[in-house]
Amino acid sequence: MNFDRAFKIIIGEEGGYVDDRRDPGGRTKYGISQRAYPNEDIAAMTLDRARFLYKRDYWDVMKGDQLPWHWAIATFDCAVNQGVSVSTKFLQDALGVMVDGNIGPRTIKAAHEADDRKLGRFFALRALRYSTLSTFNIYGYGWITRLFAVAINSQED
Repeated sequence: MNFDRAFKIIIGEEGGYVDDRRDPGGRTKYGISQRAYPNEDIAAMTLDRARFLYKRDYWDVMKGDQLPWHWAIATFDCAVNQGVSVSTKFLQDALGVMVDGNIGPRTIKAAHEADDRKLGRFFALRALRYSTLSTFNIYGYGWITRLFAVAINSQED
């Protein structure tokens, strides 16, 4: 159930087909980029196919069903927009557990016990990383707006 809710939020952020030459991801539809999925026909991507890819490659990998809602949506969005590896490391860093890139029982337990400041740290780590990217001057306003939108949605239980 949380995946469906999270997917709806992320699709609202990602939108439809985009072919922006300035975007290093290349052609993108529903947030699925040619760079990340070179064997997919991006222009013909269906919403159902995007949903399948999001579930398999992002939500399940980030253990979305095992995390509290606020961490599940935050890490899912980060994985989609900044990469699974980045999301995993930011999650563990924010929670104060060993940053080993593996979301296991300790990370999940820490997420269930974490206070709001740790979630705030997670969003701060994301914002700081965005600010280092060469395309920040082009997309930065949208990325930061997205962070705030996801942060607001993460508090709705």
